[in-house]
Amino acid sequence: MLLELFPYLSALVIEEVERQPDEVVLRTRVRARTADCPCGRSSVRVHGRYVDRLRDVAVGGTGVVIESCVRRFRCENPGCPAVTFVEQIVGLITPYSRCTPLLRGELTQIGPALAGRAGSRLASAVDPIIGRDALLRLVRVLSEPEVGKVEVLGVDDFAFRESRHCGTVLVDMATHRPVRLCDGRESGGPAAWLRDRPEPAGSGRSRTRTGAAVVGGGRRRSC
Repeated sequence: MLLELFPYLSALVIEEVERQPDEVVLRTRVRARTADCPCGRSSVRVHGRYVDRLRDVAVGGTGVVIESCVRRFRCENPGCPAVTFVEQIVGLITPYSRCTPLLRGELTQIGPALAGRAGSRLASAVDPIIGRDALLRLVRVLSEPEVGKVEVLGVDDFAFRESRHCGTVLVDMATHRPVRLCDGRESGGPAAWLRDRPEPAGSGRSRTRTGAAVVGGGRRRSC
């Protein structure tokens, strides 16, 4: 039954399920007796063990934690520069991550859409302890999506922290999605970005001097 609910745990043996007041803990270990070193050599010599805790998607509004007894093996290849290595559980453990790929995928869909406070409120349905700062950290490490051809470009400026610092945003008017954020209100940065892009059909109207300067500096015509 548990493997039907958690198919990505098929490489693990679930030894215990503990219901705690605020979460469910699954204590597991790896099924395989051997592990492969990055050099390609298989090893059975266990150097040590430690417990790795990963948060998973909540079930029934209750947080799920997967505790895995992870082994560190000693490589049996004399020419391998790595004396020891940690066994990897494909599809479950990624380096330096504190959550499963399933939970990380859910959070990285919420983060770009709603960002900090609003995103953390919605994300609490899949991870009850997620905070806005953790959600924003996930957003910052995402790769920027490729910007295709922009038919109509909108230019506007905005302010950080009560107008103490300003920036410029370029928006694809067809999709209403930002395509570039530039520091400051000067036209140099946006105009340089425009010169490296294919010619758009036109530029949207802007009530700021920055927008007019960008169009002129980038040699684009206005609608």
